[in-house]
Amino acid sequence: MTEPLCTTALVVNEPGGDFVFTDVHLEAPRADEVLVRIVATGLCHTDLTVPTMLPAEMMPTVMGHEGTGVVEQVGADVAGIEVGDHVVISFRSCRACGPCEEGHVGYCEQALLLNYMGMRADGSTTMTAAEGDRAGQTVFGNFFGQSSFARHALAYADNCVVVDKSLDLTRLAPFACGFQTGAGTVLNLLDPAPGDSLVVFGAGGVGLAAVAAARGRGVETVVVVDPLAARRAIAEEYGATAIDPTVDGAPAVEEQVRSLTGGGASYAIDTTALPAVVLQAQRSLRNRGMLVALGLGAPEYTIDAIDLLSTGKTVRSSVEGESDPLVTIPELIALREAGKFDVDHLVTTYPFERIADAIADTKSGLVVKPVLVWGE
Repeated sequence: MTEPLCTTALVVNEPGGDFVFTDVHLEAPRADEVLVRIVATGLCHTDLTVPTMLPAEMMPTVMGHEGTGVVEQVGADVAGIEVGDHVVISFRSCRACGPCEEGHVGYCEQALLLNYMGMRADGSTTMTAAEGDRAGQTVFGNFFGQSSFARHALAYADNCVVVDKSLDLTRLAPFACGFQTGAGTVLNLLDPAPGDSLVVFGAGGVGLAAVAAARGRGVETVVVVDPLAARRAIAEEYGATAIDPTVDGAPAVEEQVRSLTGGGASYAIDTTALPAVVLQAQRSLRNRGMLVALGLGAPEYTIDAIDLLSTGKTVRSSVEGESDPLVTIPELIALREAGKFDVDHLVTTYPFERIADAIADTKSGLVVKPVLVWGE
Protein backbone atom coordinates (compact mmCIF):
# COMPACT_ATOMS: atom_id res chain seq x y z
CA MET A 1 0.00 0.00 0.00
CA THR A 2 1.31 3.44 -0.96
CA GLU A 3 2.24 5.63 1.97
CA PRO A 4 -0.03 8.61 2.71
CA LEU A 5 1.10 12.05 1.61
CA CYS A 6 1.93 14.67 4.22
CA THR A 7 0.43 17.96 3.10
CA THR A 8 -0.95 21.19 4.54
CA ALA A 9 -4.64 21.93 4.96
CA LEU A 10 -6.82 24.63 6.47
CA VAL A 11 -8.63 22.76 9.21
CA VAL A 12 -11.72 23.88 11.15
CA ASN A 13 -11.51 22.20 14.56
CA GLU A 14 -14.93 23.05 16.01
CA PRO A 15 -18.27 24.36 14.73
CA GLY A 16 -17.86 28.00 13.76
CA GLY A 17 -14.12 27.87 14.41
CA ASP A 18 -11.31 29.54 12.51
CA PHE A 19 -9.37 28.02 9.63
CA VAL A 20 -6.09 26.70 11.07
CA PHE A 21 -3.06 25.63 9.03
CA THR A 22 -2.44 22.00 9.92
CA ASP A 23 -0.19 19.28 8.54
CA VAL A 24 -2.28 16.25 7.62
CA HIS A 25 -1.68 12.81 6.18
CA LEU A 26 -3.74 12.37 3.00
CA GLU A 27 -4.30 8.82 1.80
CA ALA A 28 -2.97 7.77 -1.57
CA PRO A 29 -5.66 7.74 -4.27
CA ARG A 30 -7.79 4.63 -4.54
CA ALA A 31 -8.69 3.10 -7.91
CA ASP A 32 -11.47 5.64 -8.56
CA GLU A 33 -9.65 8.70 -7.19
CA VAL A 34 -7.37 11.40 -8.52
CA LEU A 35 -4.68 13.20 -6.51
CA VAL A 36 -4.50 16.88 -7.40
CA ARG A 37 -1.89 19.41 -6.34
CA ILE A 38 -4.04 22.43 -5.66
CA VAL A 39 -3.03 25.70 -7.32
CA ALA A 40 -6.00 27.86 -6.36
CA THR A 41 -9.37 27.56 -4.62
CA GLY A 42 -12.26 29.98 -4.69
CA LEU A 43 -13.68 31.14 -1.37
CA CYS A 44 -17.44 30.62 -1.41
CA HIS A 45 -20.16 31.57 1.07
CA THR A 46 -20.83 27.85 1.51
CA ASP A 47 -17.29 27.32 2.85
CA LEU A 48 -18.09 29.77 5.64
CA THR A 49 -21.67 28.65 6.33
CA VAL A 50 -21.31 24.88 6.45
CA PRO A 51 -18.74 24.79 9.31
CA THR A 52 -21.23 26.66 11.50
CA MET A 53 -23.88 24.03 10.80
CA LEU A 54 -21.89 20.81 11.21
CA PRO A 55 -22.08 18.89 14.49
CA ALA A 56 -18.96 18.53 16.61
CA GLU A 57 -18.88 14.83 15.66
CA MET A 58 -17.98 15.87 12.10
CA MET A 59 -15.01 17.94 13.22
CA PRO A 60 -12.19 18.64 12.57
CA THR A 61 -12.86 19.14 8.88
CA VAL A 62 -11.47 20.68 5.71
CA MET A 63 -13.63 22.85 3.42
CA GLY A 64 -12.94 24.11 -0.11
CA HIS A 65 -15.03 23.19 -3.16
CA GLU A 66 -13.80 25.43 -5.99
CA GLY A 67 -10.39 23.87 -6.50
CA THR A 68 -8.09 23.96 -9.49
CA GLY A 69 -4.77 22.25 -9.85
CA VAL A 70 -2.47 19.76 -11.51
CA VAL A 71 -3.06 16.01 -11.46
CA GLU A 72 -0.23 14.13 -9.72
CA GLN A 73 -1.65 10.59 -9.47
CA VAL A 74 -4.53 8.75 -11.13
CA GLY A 75 -6.29 5.65 -9.83
CA ALA A 76 -6.35 2.51 -11.96
CA ASP A 77 -10.06 2.79 -12.80
CA VAL A 78 -10.02 6.47 -13.80
CA ALA A 79 -10.39 7.19 -17.52
CA GLY A 80 -9.94 10.46 -19.39
CA ILE A 81 -7.61 12.07 -16.84
CA GLU A 82 -3.83 11.80 -16.91
CA VAL A 83 -0.93 12.83 -14.71
CA GLY A 84 -0.02 16.42 -15.56
CA ASP A 85 -3.51 17.43 -16.63
CA HIS A 86 -4.85 20.76 -15.37
CA VAL A 87 -8.30 20.41 -13.81
CA VAL A 88 -11.17 22.42 -12.37
CA ILE A 89 -12.78 20.44 -9.52
CA SER A 90 -16.54 20.80 -9.04
CA PHE A 91 -19.30 18.98 -7.14
CA ARG A 92 -19.81 15.21 -7.14
CA SER A 93 -22.65 13.01 -8.40
CA CYS A 94 -23.06 9.25 -8.63
CA ARG A 95 -23.88 9.26 -12.36
CA ALA A 96 -26.07 6.17 -11.84
CA CYS A 97 -29.32 7.19 -10.10
CA GLY A 98 -32.50 8.34 -11.85
CA PRO A 99 -31.80 12.10 -11.77
CA CYS A 100 -28.20 11.56 -12.91
CA GLU A 101 -29.25 9.35 -15.81
CA GLU A 102 -31.75 12.03 -16.82
CA GLY A 103 -28.90 14.56 -16.93
CA HIS A 104 -29.83 16.34 -13.67
CA VAL A 105 -26.63 15.54 -11.79
CA GLY A 106 -27.10 18.42 -9.35
CA TYR A 107 -30.08 16.50 -7.97
CA CYS A 108 -28.20 13.22 -7.54
CA GLU A 109 -29.85 10.97 -4.96
CA GLN A 110 -26.43 10.49 -3.33
CA ALA A 111 -25.56 14.21 -3.31
CA LEU A 112 -25.60 14.59 0.48
CA LEU A 113 -23.32 11.62 1.04
CA LEU A 114 -20.93 12.45 -1.80
CA ASN A 115 -20.56 16.16 -1.05
CA TYR A 116 -21.31 16.98 2.58
CA MET A 117 -20.73 14.07 4.97
CA GLY A 118 -16.95 14.40 5.24
CA MET A 119 -16.15 10.89 4.06
CA ARG A 120 -16.16 8.54 1.10
CA ALA A 121 -19.33 6.75 0.07
CA ASP A 122 -18.15 3.63 1.93
CA GLY A 123 -17.79 5.60 5.17
CA SER A 124 -13.99 5.77 5.19
CA THR A 125 -12.14 9.05 5.68
CA THR A 126 -9.12 10.32 3.79
CA MET A 127 -7.10 12.40 6.27
CA THR A 128 -5.56 12.28 9.72
CA ALA A 129 -3.77 15.00 11.66
CA ALA A 130 0.01 14.68 11.36
CA GLU A 131 1.22 16.89 14.18
CA GLY A 132 0.92 17.89 17.83
CA ASP A 133 -1.56 16.57 20.35
CA ARG A 134 -4.01 15.72 17.57
CA ALA A 135 -1.59 13.47 15.65
CA GLY A 136 -3.45 10.47 14.27
CA GLN A 137 -6.88 12.04 14.82
CA THR A 138 -9.36 11.65 11.96
CA VAL A 139 -9.84 14.80 9.89
CA PHE A 140 -13.06 14.83 7.90
CA GLY A 141 -12.80 15.92 4.29
CA ASN A 142 -14.12 14.89 0.88
CA PHE A 143 -16.15 18.13 0.90
CA PHE A 144 -17.69 18.26 -2.59
CA GLY A 145 -15.39 15.34 -3.35
CA GLN A 146 -12.28 17.46 -2.86
CA SER A 147 -11.72 19.52 0.33
CA SER A 148 -9.48 21.82 -1.68
CA PHE A 149 -8.52 24.18 1.16
CA ALA A 150 -5.30 22.20 1.11
CA ARG A 151 -2.13 21.84 -0.92
CA HIS A 152 -3.36 18.48 -2.18
CA ALA A 153 -6.83 17.00 -2.61
CA LEU A 154 -8.40 13.71 -3.61
CA ALA A 155 -11.01 14.08 -6.33
CA TYR A 156 -12.85 11.91 -8.85
CA ALA A 157 -13.44 11.55 -12.57
CA ASP A 158 -17.04 12.76 -12.18
CA ASN A 159 -16.00 16.13 -10.69
CA CYS A 160 -12.68 16.82 -12.44
CA VAL A 161 -12.88 18.89 -15.62
CA VAL A 162 -9.70 18.81 -17.69
CA VAL A 163 -8.84 22.25 -19.11
CA ASP A 164 -6.26 23.66 -21.48
CA LYS A 165 -2.89 24.09 -19.76
CA SER A 166 -2.54 27.60 -21.16
CA LEU A 167 -5.47 28.86 -19.06
CA ASP A 168 -4.95 30.65 -15.75
CA LEU A 169 -6.21 28.32 -13.03
CA THR A 170 -6.57 31.19 -10.56
CA ARG A 171 -9.24 32.70 -12.82
CA LEU A 172 -11.04 29.41 -13.40
CA ALA A 173 -11.53 28.37 -9.76
CA PRO A 174 -14.94 30.11 -9.38
CA PHE A 175 -16.21 28.23 -12.44
CA ALA A 176 -16.40 25.15 -10.19
CA CYS A 177 -19.37 26.51 -8.23
CA GLY A 178 -20.12 30.23 -7.89
CA PHE A 179 -19.82 31.32 -11.51
CA GLN A 180 -21.31 28.02 -12.68
CA THR A 181 -24.33 28.52 -10.42
CA GLY A 182 -25.07 32.08 -11.53
CA ALA A 183 -24.38 31.61 -15.22
CA GLY A 184 -25.90 28.13 -15.32
CA THR A 185 -29.16 29.42 -13.85
CA VAL A 186 -29.41 31.89 -16.72
CA LEU A 187 -28.23 29.67 -19.55
CA ASN A 188 -29.51 26.24 -18.51
CA LEU A 189 -32.70 27.08 -16.65
CA LEU A 190 -34.04 30.49 -17.71
CA ASP A 191 -32.68 30.46 -21.27
CA PRO A 192 -33.81 34.07 -21.85
CA ALA A 193 -34.38 35.68 -25.22
CA PRO A 194 -32.94 39.15 -25.95
CA GLY A 195 -36.35 40.73 -25.43
CA ASP A 196 -36.78 39.23 -21.96
CA SER A 197 -35.83 41.04 -18.77
CA LEU A 198 -33.90 39.86 -15.73
CA VAL A 199 -33.55 41.30 -12.24
CA VAL A 200 -30.77 40.03 -9.97
CA PHE A 201 -30.88 40.63 -6.23
CA GLY A 202 -27.36 40.58 -4.76
CA ALA A 203 -24.34 41.47 -6.88
CA GLY A 204 -21.80 39.05 -5.45
CA GLY A 205 -19.97 36.43 -7.46
CA VAL A 206 -23.07 34.36 -8.22
CA GLY A 207 -25.24 37.38 -9.05
CA LEU A 208 -22.70 39.09 -11.28
CA ALA A 209 -21.96 35.82 -13.09
CA ALA A 210 -25.68 35.68 -13.87
CA VAL A 211 -25.53 39.26 -15.14
CA ALA A 212 -22.48 38.48 -17.28
CA ALA A 213 -24.16 35.42 -18.77
CA ALA A 214 -27.39 37.31 -19.52
CA ARG A 215 -25.59 40.18 -21.17
CA GLY A 216 -23.43 37.74 -23.13
CA ARG A 217 -26.62 36.06 -24.31
CA GLY A 218 -27.89 39.45 -25.52
CA VAL A 219 -30.56 40.12 -22.90
CA GLU A 220 -31.26 43.83 -23.29
CA THR A 221 -32.89 44.67 -19.94
CA VAL A 222 -30.97 43.57 -16.86
CA VAL A 223 -31.57 45.17 -13.45
CA VAL A 224 -29.39 44.63 -10.39
CA VAL A 225 -30.37 45.40 -6.80
CA ASP A 226 -27.56 45.78 -4.27
CA PRO A 227 -26.86 48.21 -1.39
CA LEU A 228 -23.12 48.46 -2.15
CA ALA A 229 -22.09 51.21 -4.56
CA ALA A 230 -19.02 49.31 -5.77
CA ARG A 231 -21.11 46.29 -6.69
CA ARG A 232 -23.68 48.45 -8.47
CA ALA A 233 -20.87 50.10 -10.44
CA ILE A 234 -19.66 46.70 -11.68
CA ALA A 235 -23.20 45.80 -12.71
CA GLU A 236 -23.48 49.03 -14.65
CA GLU A 237 -20.25 48.22 -16.48
CA TYR A 238 -22.08 45.20 -17.87
CA GLY A 239 -24.84 47.49 -19.12
CA ALA A 240 -27.25 46.68 -16.32
CA THR A 241 -29.39 49.25 -14.51
CA ALA A 242 -28.55 49.28 -10.80
CA ILE A 243 -30.91 50.05 -7.92
CA ASP A 244 -29.81 51.05 -4.42
CA PRO A 245 -32.47 49.54 -2.12
CA THR A 246 -31.42 51.73 0.83
CA VAL A 247 -32.36 55.15 -0.56
CA ASP A 248 -34.83 56.85 1.77
CA GLY A 249 -37.98 58.11 0.11
CA ALA A 250 -37.44 56.15 -3.10
CA PRO A 251 -40.27 54.02 -4.50
CA ALA A 252 -40.35 50.42 -3.31
CA VAL A 253 -37.76 48.25 -5.05
CA GLU A 254 -40.41 46.15 -6.76
CA GLU A 255 -42.05 49.29 -8.11
CA GLN A 256 -38.73 50.48 -9.53
CA VAL A 257 -38.13 47.10 -11.16
CA ARG A 258 -41.60 47.02 -12.69
CA SER A 259 -41.06 50.52 -14.07
CA LEU A 260 -37.69 49.61 -15.60
CA THR A 261 -38.98 46.38 -17.13
CA GLY A 262 -42.29 47.54 -18.55
CA GLY A 263 -44.56 45.99 -15.95
CA GLY A 264 -42.38 43.37 -14.31
CA ALA A 265 -39.31 41.29 -15.00
CA SER A 266 -39.52 38.08 -16.98
CA TYR A 267 -37.11 36.47 -14.55
CA ALA A 268 -35.65 37.18 -11.12
CA ILE A 269 -32.70 35.64 -9.31
CA ASP A 270 -32.13 36.00 -5.58
CA THR A 271 -28.66 35.35 -4.18
CA THR A 272 -29.14 37.03 -0.79
CA ALA A 273 -31.20 34.42 1.09
CA LEU A 274 -32.89 37.31 2.91
CA PRO A 275 -36.62 36.60 3.26
CA ALA A 276 -37.66 40.24 2.74
CA VAL A 277 -35.57 40.43 -0.43
CA VAL A 278 -36.97 37.18 -1.78
CA LEU A 279 -40.44 38.65 -1.31
CA GLN A 280 -39.38 41.78 -3.22
CA ALA A 281 -38.07 39.57 -6.00
CA GLN A 282 -41.38 37.73 -6.30
CA ARG A 283 -43.32 40.99 -6.45
CA SER A 284 -40.94 42.34 -9.11
CA LEU A 285 -42.02 39.75 -11.65
CA ARG A 286 -44.49 40.12 -14.47
CA ASN A 287 -47.41 37.70 -14.73
CA ARG A 288 -46.11 34.16 -15.26
CA GLY A 289 -42.58 35.29 -14.45
CA MET A 290 -40.08 33.03 -12.67
CA LEU A 291 -38.07 33.63 -9.50
CA VAL A 292 -35.07 31.39 -8.80
CA ALA A 293 -33.78 31.44 -5.22
CA LEU A 294 -30.08 30.61 -5.02
CA GLY A 295 -28.99 31.90 -1.62
CA LEU A 296 -28.13 29.64 1.32
CA GLY A 297 -29.04 31.01 4.73
CA ALA A 298 -32.59 31.60 5.94
CA PRO A 299 -34.49 28.39 6.76
CA GLU A 300 -37.80 29.84 5.58
CA TYR A 301 -39.07 32.39 3.04
CA THR A 302 -42.32 34.33 3.03
CA ILE A 303 -44.24 34.09 -0.24
CA ASP A 304 -47.05 36.46 -1.24
CA ALA A 305 -49.75 33.84 -1.81
CA ILE A 306 -52.29 36.25 -3.31
CA ASP A 307 -49.73 37.49 -5.81
CA LEU A 308 -48.58 33.96 -6.59
CA LEU A 309 -52.04 32.49 -7.09
CA SER A 310 -53.38 35.38 -9.15
CA THR A 311 -50.45 35.78 -11.55
CA GLY A 312 -49.20 32.29 -12.38
CA LYS A 313 -45.68 33.12 -11.20
CA THR A 314 -43.15 30.39 -10.48
CA VAL A 315 -40.92 30.38 -7.40
CA ARG A 316 -38.25 27.69 -7.39
CA SER A 317 -34.66 26.92 -6.51
CA SER A 318 -31.76 25.64 -8.57
CA VAL A 319 -28.82 23.47 -7.59
CA GLU A 320 -25.58 24.56 -9.25
CA GLY A 321 -27.50 26.27 -12.04
CA GLU A 322 -28.85 22.97 -13.41
CA SER A 323 -25.28 22.26 -14.49
CA ASP A 324 -23.38 19.12 -15.26
CA PRO A 325 -19.86 20.42 -14.56
CA LEU A 326 -18.37 18.15 -17.22
CA VAL A 327 -20.55 19.99 -19.75
CA THR A 328 -21.21 23.46 -18.33
CA ILE A 329 -17.69 24.36 -17.24
CA PRO A 330 -16.20 23.77 -20.73
CA GLU A 331 -19.11 25.73 -22.21
CA LEU A 332 -18.50 28.67 -19.88
CA ILE A 333 -14.78 28.61 -20.60
CA ALA A 334 -15.55 28.69 -24.33
CA LEU A 335 -17.88 31.68 -23.79
CA ARG A 336 -15.14 33.37 -21.75
CA GLU A 337 -12.64 32.86 -24.56
CA ALA A 338 -15.17 34.25 -27.06
CA GLY A 339 -15.68 37.39 -24.95
CA LYS A 340 -19.27 36.45 -24.03
CA PHE A 341 -18.69 35.67 -20.36
CA ASP A 342 -16.53 38.46 -18.99
CA VAL A 343 -15.79 37.56 -15.36
CA ASP A 344 -12.01 37.68 -14.90
CA HIS A 345 -12.15 41.13 -13.30
CA LEU A 346 -14.46 39.82 -10.58
CA VAL A 347 -11.62 37.72 -9.13
CA THR A 348 -9.19 38.97 -6.49
CA THR A 349 -6.38 36.60 -5.49
CA TYR A 350 -4.97 36.14 -2.00
CA PRO A 351 -2.22 33.89 -0.69
CA PHE A 352 -3.78 31.10 1.38
CA GLU A 353 -2.04 32.63 4.39
CA ARG A 354 -4.37 35.63 4.05
CA ILE A 355 -7.64 33.74 4.22
CA ALA A 356 -8.79 35.91 7.13
CA ASP A 357 -8.32 39.02 4.96
CA ALA A 358 -10.17 37.36 2.08
CA ILE A 359 -13.11 36.56 4.36
CA ALA A 360 -13.20 40.08 5.81
CA ASP A 361 -12.95 41.74 2.40
CA THR A 362 -15.78 39.58 1.07
CA LYS A 363 -18.07 40.35 3.99
CA SER A 364 -17.37 44.07 3.68
CA GLY A 365 -18.01 44.04 -0.06
CA LEU A 366 -14.48 45.20 -0.88
CA VAL A 367 -14.03 42.28 -3.29
CA VAL A 368 -16.49 40.22 -5.30
CA LYS A 369 -14.82 36.84 -5.61
CA PRO A 370 -11.70 35.97 -3.60
CA VAL A 371 -9.51 33.12 -4.80
CA LEU A 372 -6.88 31.63 -2.49
CA VAL A 373 -3.56 30.72 -4.10
CA TRP A 374 -0.72 28.54 -2.84
CA GLY A 375 2.80 29.89 -3.17
CA GLU A 376 5.79 27.74 -4.02
